[in-house]
Amino acid sequence: MLKSENLNGVIVYEFDQKDKLNAVISEDLKEEVGRHFEKPGTKLILGLGNIAFIDSSGFGALLSIMKKAKSNSGIFHIYNITPDVMSLFRLLQLHNVFKIYDTREDCVKSLS
Repeated sequence: MLKSENLNGVIVYEFDQKDKLNAVISEDLKEEVGRHFEKPGTKLILGLGNIAFIDSSGFGALLSIMKKAKSNSGIFHIYNITPDVMSLFRLLQLHNVFKIYDTREDCVKSLS
């Protein structure tokens, strides 16, 4: 489901296959990614390029991760959102809540 790497102190997560971020995988995402924010000051970015659809539980997982990051002085940014998914972010006004970048490189640079 997810692949991760450490890039100069930034944890990078991406979905390794085309998928939907829905109730089936949102809890696993929340647990796997959220655990990194138990360590204060964690910098983590998530690529959504392979996500074609997000439902309410998927958005709930992303918001939960953001909350956990903020509560422990961490940083959580998102990058590479498909146009259809970005439409959902805009519809829900979540593009104002999350820091969203077009590319992984831009997202990593923002944390330097």
